[in-house]
Amino acid sequence: MTPLVWLLTRLQRYWPEVVGVVLGLGAQFLLARWLLVEGVARRKCARRAVKLVAAALSIWVFLGFCFSIHRFERQLPLAPWVVWVRGVALAWALASVGAVAVWFLARRVPRYDPGRRRLLRAASGALVAAPFAGLSFGILVERTNLRVREVDIFLPGLPKDLNRLRLAQLSDIHLSAFLSEAELERAVGMANELRPHLAVITGDLVSWSTAELEPCLEKLARLRAEAGTFGCLGNHESYVQAESYAAMKGSSLGIEFLRGRRQPLRFGASVLNLAGVDYQPRRRPYLKGAEQWVEPGALNVLLSHNPAVFPVAARQGYQLTLAGHTHGGQLTLELFDQSLCAARFFTPYVYGLYREDSAAMYVTRGIGTVGIPVRLGAPPEVALIHLCAT
Repeated sequence: MTPLVWLLTRLQRYWPEVVGVVLGLGAQFLLARWLLVEGVARRKCARRAVKLVAAALSIWVFLGFCFSIHRFERQLPLAPWVVWVRGVALAWALASVGAVAVWFLARRVPRYDPGRRRLLRAASGALVAAPFAGLSFGILVERTNLRVREVDIFLPGLPKDLNRLRLAQLSDIHLSAFLSEAELERAVGMANELRPHLAVITGDLVSWSTAELEPCLEKLARLRAEAGTFGCLGNHESYVQAESYAAMKGSSLGIEFLRGRRQPLRFGASVLNLAGVDYQPRRRPYLKGAEQWVEPGALNVLLSHNPAVFPVAARQGYQLTLAGHTHGGQLTLELFDQSLCAARFFTPYVYGLYREDSAAMYVTRGIGTVGIPVRLGAPPEVALIHLCAT
């Protein structure tokens, strides 16, 4: 194997990071060029400062993407400031790419009239700054703008005693430097104020470290619901190889994680049959054997972190699926009545209520963030689901 083939083979595993580095570094160069060409930096010392800052930002972005690779990330100290430095570097790279795209679009506008040219130059400067302002808003404001989302889900044939049953759903907590224990405690308090009959947790308790797992479970153990608290595990519990410990520790605290099993819950004369699965990877058959947990005559509810299982769950007989995983896109733009976000490249089920014949699924935005400490167009939520008879 030639050195070039070996290098390309290795890089193929990390193509998102490679693409991100190329775009991020290219954006730093082009933004510096824009400042120099447009005459924003006219003096010699100012032009030199622009070049030095661009070089420093390029190094920052490069290291940010390098340490987003899990193999390198494990070598980092767990200090919150390190996580923030890396996360904001990725956010800066994203904003830089957006700013460069705006700059290229602005350059295509004809500039014949000198007065119009000055106006367009000022407007293009404001537009180039817009992605940075938007990302700053997403970090400082919307990331912590936790709210309650109430949704009525109408289910055909819903047993009488399950009508208007309230389910509180918490998901994608990602307890880390980007989400503190105090913020999680606030979310738990908001859920308790809703007086749910049942509380469910749909995965991703932590991000990349097991250090936060125990405090996360201790906070979640304060959830109060008539029928108890149940959950399923997400891909990040799998990444840190903590699924067994999370289930064991959760059980000792009163949280039952349903790892490929079901739990019938009786409400009056009616039964809610609650089943749960570990994270379902995309490249494997979904919900293998899960049809055996469906109970005739009961309302069958599936907890699955990955919402892509929904069509399979509906065919197997689950009337309701509760999922998370996508963070509602985490960074979502509305354009021509369409939501644009990276999550749509992986699944059509990004956020909200979906239906498949008589079955329904709710995908929550969750609470925390991962990768970059930004939420934009997808504020965090505690979901309260009302089951309703048709």
